[in-house]
Amino acid sequence: MLSIGSKIPSFALYDTNLELKKTKDFLAKGKKTILAFYPGAFTGVCTKEMCAFRDMHDELQKLDATVVGISVDPPFANKAFAEKHGLTFALLSDFKRDAIKKYGVVWKDLGGMKGYDGANRAIFVADGSGKLVYKWVGENPGKYPDFEAIKKAL
Repeated sequence: MLSIGSKIPSFALYDTNLELKKTKDFLAKGKKTILAFYPGAFTGVCTKEMCAFRDMHDELQKLDATVVGISVDPPFANKAFAEKHGLTFALLSDFKRDAIKKYGVVWKDLGGMKGYDGANRAIFVADGSGKLVYKWVGENPGKYPDFEAIKKAL
């Protein structure tokens, strides 16, 4: 279980351009990083959440923060999702489900599909050195995060 003040787990995941991105690629910039785990591209709550982050872009820049979306969707679905909704931040594919396990956000049998493990909706905010400064994990994948609490943590 990750606790505030601990180092966030590292990952190496593909982005929408099939480029392997590592945790350090985001932290190396010295910015605060919002890791937003989401269950699935093109679903109602996920679309609303990712578009909210898109709409907060200028505000997040002023807070010296960047967003990274992570789901188990393949890079191709994430790319179509980003293009359709004008998402300019990184969307990473955890198709092997390594990151959701490391972060403790596996949702078993997502959507009632036996054997399909997806990401629960969760937010982890790391400072520029990779220390966890905020953590929220939804009670279920349909739960929407508190954006004011995220901004306050930044």
